[in-house]
Amino acid sequence: MDNSAAPHAGASPHSRDAWYASLQLPEHELATAVLSLVEPLGLLATVKSLATGRYVYASAGMGSLFARGESGLLGLSDAEFLRSEEVLALRRAEQTVMAQRAVVLSDHRLELEGRRREFSVSRTPLGPEHVMAIWVERTEERHRETHLQRALNQIEQQQKALEQMRRESQQGSGRDDLSGLYLRAQFDDQLLREIDLSTREHREFALVLIALDPAPAAIQALGEEARQRMLEGLGRMLRANTRAMDAACRIGEHLFAVLLSGVGLATAHARMEQLRRQCAAQIVVLNGQDLGLSLSMGVASFPHTASKQEELLQASETAVQEAQRRGGNQVVLAPIPFGTL
Repeated sequence: MDNSAAPHAGASPHSRDAWYASLQLPEHELATAVLSLVEPLGLLATVKSLATGRYVYASAGMGSLFARGESGLLGLSDAEFLRSEEVLALRRAEQTVMAQRAVVLSDHRLELEGRRREFSVSRTPLGPEHVMAIWVERTEERHRETHLQRALNQIEQQQKALEQMRRESQQGSGRDDLSGLYLRAQFDDQLLREIDLSTREHREFALVLIALDPAPAAIQALGEEARQRMLEGLGRMLRANTRAMDAACRIGEHLFAVLLSGVGLATAHARMEQLRRQCAAQIVVLNGQDLGLSLSMGVASFPHTASKQEELLQASETAVQEAQRRGGNQVVLAPIPFGTL
């Protein structure tokens, strides 16, 4: 009587041993069932005897991969279909698995039919002399990563060239060197003029404050140059998305302001939401890495939110702070006082 699957004494009815015993399957049938689930997922499985160096199991896809026909890899050693340096790399990985007695993941590059192909292979020991391996091909994935990296590098070079041209053309214009926008003094003058004009003509306008959200730790680790790239990126977006009658300015270290002339609260919110989405999708690159551009915006309206310069600014600042308190990357409307409704 075969008691190999009998549960240990005192084993829980919900334990692995109890479940295994309830199957009443020989071990080889269970192993075959598990391995049969692997290949439909695009994975390839092998079991190798380290005593002989030959494969005692290999899924059908492995035979196709190495062009071994219907016979597959069964009974073969690596030296019969791989180059010597590839054989050594596989052997070193297998020795590491047996030494550590744990699952080990390694990457391998193989030359197959004149083409270099890349694989991630996870291995685990099976008893004292066998190693099971699951192979996943990464060739196309790595090609895509390479193409993406090249594209990011090209974008970075283009952005650097555009920013250099912009600085040269704006030299002596009184604009901020990083963002290419007007500074706080021009903003204060423009805001006073807009309040005066809107009061005389009984019209409204919107004030939007925009803050760069704190970058993730990985981006902050890139230092000051990363911050400068993001400020340049935001400047490009504001210059491209404001009308001639609007005013976009840098008024603080990480704070920007946009005056939307003749625009009501609802329209201002819709335009800033569109800008926020565009900025979130904008690629800003440093050293081949996309930095991302996350913004918090606070939108206030004259005269509905406030009719005085200080109160209008305070309302926008409060809305920006609320946007960042909610996690950033969003637009928040400043509340309209009840008495103005």
